[in-house]
Amino acid sequence: MSFEFNGVVRLTRIGTTYILSTIVLAVAALNTGNNALYIAVSFMLGCLLLSGMASRGGLKSITVEVGGIGEAWAEHPADGTLRVRNRSRIWNVRDVVLVSDSLAAPVLIPLLPRRAERLVPASFLFHRRGLARVTAVDSYTRYPFGFFLKKRRLRVASEVVVFPKILANAALEERYRAVAGEDAGSQRPGAGSEIHAFREYTRGDSLRHVHWKKSASLGRWIMKQTELESARSVHVVVDPYKPREVSDAAFEEMISAAATFLLDASRRGADVTLSLPRVDLRARSGESAAPLFRALALLEPRFEPLHATIDRDTVFFSAAGGTRVQQSA
Repeated sequence: MSFEFNGVVRLTRIGTTYILSTIVLAVAALNTGNNALYIAVSFMLGCLLLSGMASRGGLKSITVEVGGIGEAWAEHPADGTLRVRNRSRIWNVRDVVLVSDSLAAPVLIPLLPRRAERLVPASFLFHRRGLARVTAVDSYTRYPFGFFLKKRRLRVASEVVVFPKILANAALEERYRAVAGEDAGSQRPGAGSEIHAFREYTRGDSLRHVHWKKSASLGRWIMKQTELESARSVHVVVDPYKPREVSDAAFEEMISAAATFLLDASRRGADVTLSLPRVDLRARSGESAAPLFRALALLEPRFEPLHATIDRDTVFFSAAGGTRVQQSA
């Protein structure tokens, strides 16, 4: 923004004109000895002093906290709030502008009365997935007369998990329809009530769907999945293996593609399951898929390939091998 600067105070155009006028009047008063000019110069100097005291005292008494940030996606504005307090017992501060690298746009507070608190809506913008920290907010004001633009950096302590960037998903929609489209024609044999595949147990699964014989033979709970359930479910496996020749940008693109695919499936009302190393997360139709996106947001690259069994109708995302769709025969 044009008003941002490094430092504490900057003279405005109005302030420059005012100071030059004061100097001219002071020279005229010295040359003429006119008492009225001396009074005018004294008044103008007093206004300068009052302006400096008011702007400094007002900004010094302001504190800012992040009141809350909604669901945050990389490269997409997230709604939130800032809690702004004026602890001063004297100054009512006007026209305060709050700026930060984490804010999508400056926040204007027209009036902040003394000993008052305001909950101000703000739009946040984060450029990378993961744990983001809001550590500082710069406050600017021209209060009270516009002679000076004063700045004060306010320390803030807030954290938010930023979900991966969502890609343009035209291609992913086509892929989704080929894997688990309820309305699309299916080449799967058998009635909807027949067993289509087996999968690992995830939290929230009903024990009625446990395949007891297979579970007993493997020593862990194995769930049976019917043709009808399979048509309404999506299983995504993400391999965080990052070979040395794969760039960071390519790895992030893979994470974004997986997040976009999961978001599209969730919006279509499908049951979505995300498999990561040592953890499986599931969101049923109508439930929030935020835990899945949170896991993707915090996923770090690994330097060992993932050895996982890819079931039928599973979408496999990997920076090393691209995206594969394992479909049923």
